[in-house]
Amino acid sequence: MHMGRGIINQGEDGGAPIILDKSIGERPDTEEPEPETSKPARPHHCSLCGKSFSQLMNLKRHERTHIGDKPHHCSHCGKSFTRLEHQKKHERTHTGEKPFHCSQCGKNFTRLGSLNEHKRIHTGEKPFHCSLCGKNFTWLASLNEHKKIHTGEKPFHCSQCGKNFARLWNLKEHERIHTGEKIYKCSQCGKSFTWLGDLKRHKRTHAGEKP
Repeated sequence: MHMGRGIINQGEDGGAPIILDKSIGERPDTEEPEPETSKPARPHHCSLCGKSFSQLMNLKRHERTHIGDKPHHCSHCGKSFTRLEHQKKHERTHTGEKPFHCSQCGKNFTRLGSLNEHKRIHTGEKPFHCSLCGKNFTWLASLNEHKKIHTGEKPFHCSQCGKNFARLWNLKEHERIHTGEKIYKCSQCGKSFTWLGDLKRHKRTHAGEKP
């Protein structure tokens, strides 16, 4: 088989050139590709939905979601759970335990998720973005409420007069017109008012201001 050759040195004193085999150290034209890194094997398959798991214990835990098996029971109310961590989380509602602590203000929380949400008050983070106007919100619920401005949705309905509202608290305020409820009370004279604005105006009479 003919091998490729090439001159790499003319040699000293004009001597004959030194010719070496060019194939030495060269990468072959055809080379087998390196095998791809194989994904972790998941030999355990759920016979009901086909989902695969690397460990048998994870498969067994998953299968409970299909058969309704809930082996973990709350010692306080008897409620059952598929997973132990869900039982432990639930039991805190009975014990009042709040193991998650805010390092900024010292407030404690039952759930880690609640602590992470609370921290946004300190950081000013607003991760929820309105795609229609670009406004950002700290809470997902606030974003969902805001979106009703764009859609015109008013899902909260007054059973007395049929008027609709975008926000629940607007409906609750409106219903006081029908019920006559007066939840705002003057701490100085005891007089009560339906609206907060009316209470504030009333307080000026005690301070000697014109309402």
